[in-house]
Amino acid sequence: MGWIWEQIDSIKSLNFRQLVTQAVSLGMIVTSALIIWKGLMCITGSESPVVVVLSGSMEPGFKRGDILFLHMSKDPIRAGEIVVFNVDGREIPIVHRVIKVHERQDTGEVDVLTKGDNNFGDDRLLYAHGQLWLQRHHIMGRSCWLEPIFGDMTFIIFRKS
Repeated sequence: MGWIWEQIDSIKSLNFRQLVTQAVSLGMIVTSALIIWKGLMCITGSESPVVVVLSGSMEPGFKRGDILFLHMSKDPIRAGEIVVFNVDGREIPIVHRVIKVHERQDTGEVDVLTKGDNNFGDDRLLYAHGQLWLQRHHIMGRSCWLEPIFGDMTFIIFRKS
């Protein structure tokens, strides 16, 4: 508790000009991060251009903590591609491989079935109740680049003690 009071006292000791300078600097950092994120969204076409692999379901290819960079093009999704998808009712995106593609003849829309490389069965148990396939709107992006290890920082930062 003493550390908090020390921080409050140090802020109180700043004159008005220093306080405004600190606030503007913080605002510029936050704004820059948001601009970079939105720029990546526009360039990649993905609602989340960067994700961290959270489980071991894709080992040995992707390990827990790896960072994936995503893109989303209008090209049809093919079997073998790594996709990141959201399931209705779940907040955390899932990184898995497409194992089957089903194209509807009447509409031309593509439905996909996914599976983690390290899992025994497909992902139908992960999908919403009664859902057998993923549609295009579930797919957040396709893996285009892997950056190993750096995602471990998120586990360190957000680890529950």
